[in-house]
Amino acid sequence: MPSFDAVSKVDLQEVDNAVNNTIKEIATRFDFRGSKTQIDLDKKTKAVVVVTESEMRAKAIRDMLIGHFVKRKVDTKSVEFEDAKPAGGSLMRMEAKIKEGVDKDTAKKIVAMIKDSKIKVQAQIMDDMVRVTGKKIDDLQAVITLLGKAELPTPLQYVNMKS
Repeated sequence: MPSFDAVSKVDLQEVDNAVNNTIKEIATRFDFRGSKTQIDLDKKTKAVVVVTESEMRAKAIRDMLIGHFVKRKVDTKSVEFEDAKPAGGSLMRMEAKIKEGVDKDTAKKIVAMIKDSKIKVQAQIMDDMVRVTGKKIDDLQAVITLLGKAELPTPLQYVNMKS
């Protein structure tokens, strides 16, 4: 039986490249000259931590990070920014968490969409992905098109296409 998996993954190397490009841009920008700005990527917790002097600079860094994520083809739906909070002294701390995997609510929404479409396929939730199986590859491609047009809170990739 043909099948595929709908997953949500982020290439951490591209996130690292975007963070490094942002650090380089900050080093050359006039408005950040002499500031105590620091950006770190923690690959274990999948979070980008920004420490800077003001909320205005934190917002500017957020915009720069988003721009570099887009250039690196990292979907911005998979990055969740928190508000800047005081970090002691005159510093502000902002964290951006990188979300991977399809959460349970989104997976249920995907399965419901597939069932409502009346396409002759079966969809099942498996941990942090949704597996779709059917008799015809054309049906699977119709499901991929359907999910591509849907407005979901997480970006989807389609892997393990088997015929």
